[in-house]
Amino acid sequence: MEEKQTIGWKEWVALPELGIPAIKAKIDTGARTSSLHTYQLERFTRQGKDLVRFDIHPLQKHSDISIACESEIIDMRIVKDSGGHEEERIFIRTPIQLNGNKWDIEISLTNRENMLFRMLLGRTGLISGSLLVDSAIHYAAGKDLAESYKIQK
Repeated sequence: MEEKQTIGWKEWVALPELGIPAIKAKIDTGARTSSLHTYQLERFTRQGKDLVRFDIHPLQKHSDISIACESEIIDMRIVKDSGGHEEERIFIRTPIQLNGNKWDIEISLTNRENMLFRMLLGRTGLISGSLLVDSAIHYAAGKDLAESYKIQK
């Protein structure tokens, strides 16, 4: 039996194919899907593929740091937020890195400007059966990724 890795209720993760070296994610086992803060979403087609271009402020309270991203759209779905409001969202698939592990996840794109976390990592984004979430701890995987921004967090 494979030993399970314990992570905290919030962790620094990376989304390397989107060019995001570090983003603080809330590990939300109450949420089915993962979501990412985005703004200036623009859908377009290139070589017959449905794509999305968007920007992200990966750090809360640092709107001076912006990353431009582009990804293929894998789906459009209705998502109900914690307040019961429904919103049609774009879904993309991209690798995530956490504590030396890398795996693909699906992420919905939405504006999380007024939320405490720029990213939620939901149940379907957790490695199936190999992670344990301990709600009493945070940053079990460390804060090394945060150093990539060279600012005080």
